[in-house]
Amino acid sequence: MEGLDLSENEKFVIELLKGQENNKMGYKDMQDACEEKFEGLRLVLKTLKEKGIVNYSGVMPGYSSEIKLSNLTFI
Repeated sequence: MEGLDLSENEKFVIELLKGQENNKMGYKDMQDACEEKFEGLRLVLKTLKEKGIVNYSGVMPGYSSEIKLSNLTFI
């Protein structure tokens, strides 16, 4: 993740996705995994999507969304 200006919360989400099969995770499961670390998962995911690091359908992720790590070699 060198060269990217990422917050600790963004780095946490990326590492969480890297640990999942096929680098993807449901939003609800991700929220459960992040709830004790930080609040504002939707905003973090929106920022990561704008940076091209994650992908999900729609503008903001919903409870049924599947979050997938983009195929970026630099992360």
